[in-house]
Amino acid sequence: MGAQLRVYKRRIQAVTATKKITKAMEMIAASRIVKAQRKVAASMPYATELTRAVTAVATGSNAKHPLTTEAEAPTRAAVLLVTSDRGLAGGYSSNAIKAAERLRERLASEGKEVDTYIVGRKGVAYYGFRERKVEEFWTGFTDNPAYSDAKRIAAPLIEAIQKETAEGGVDELHIVFTEFVSMMTQNAVDDRMLPLSLDEVAQESTRKGEILPLFEFEPSAEDVLDALLPRYVESRIYNALLQAAASEHAARRRAMKSATDNAGDLIKSLSRLANAARQAEITQEISEIVGGASALADATAGSDK
Repeated sequence: MGAQLRVYKRRIQAVTATKKITKAMEMIAASRIVKAQRKVAASMPYATELTRAVTAVATGSNAKHPLTTEAEAPTRAAVLLVTSDRGLAGGYSSNAIKAAERLRERLASEGKEVDTYIVGRKGVAYYGFRERKVEEFWTGFTDNPAYSDAKRIAAPLIEAIQKETAEGGVDELHIVFTEFVSMMTQNAVDDRMLPLSLDEVAQESTRKGEILPLFEFEPSAEDVLDALLPRYVESRIYNALLQAAASEHAARRRAMKSATDNAGDLIKSLSRLANAARQAEITQEISEIVGGASALADATAGSDK
């Protein structure tokens, strides 16, 4: 076997092994998407009803609370960025990071300082490489988040929104994550968690034909809002983590399918080149045999004379 043919054979073997790996990763990601979608659907009713309850309390009282009260001149905002722990998911993390950068620029143009909180190793690596300050970060669970993870993330954010800005607190909480729309579409979005925009909630309920429920507050509206604040933030973060996980699996499945298809095309191309090299070797061997036989015949004829 010629040297060129051996090179093609080794490359075909290497690409075939890679194709098996990407195909396996594609199938694993596809199976996890379904589970992630179910978790997203299961978390939506609780988050929706909790938002409606907070809105009802706020609209039914004059209580001033970080959940619903806009600062007169906001000067500081916290941004929670959700990325992935692992790669091989196409532009999933980079799209979320770009959305966070756009939000950061917009907040800066409004005269607000930004405190950054990050979920996922990709976001941590991005900010670490650029030596940017990160208040806190969390890793190790982006592909399968639990409610306990959302509680850990929510704790410092709730503490920050409850403090005065002079004491290191913030006036607003924003979250940047990848919204799961469908198997083929995932959008990086930024959403303001706090203060809750009551007008937007009321408009959304009106659009859907819903009527906000009436509640009686015991012992007071302020105490109810204090109790709802951590649960509201935790539920919003948990829902965002679940949507981000589903989006990550969908992006990884799509990226691995593309890699598998490209590997198949490369194997076909290398196989054609290997066949061409084999044909060239065969042709050369036949030429050498014919040439050797002709030379031997000429030598024999010369000796006979």
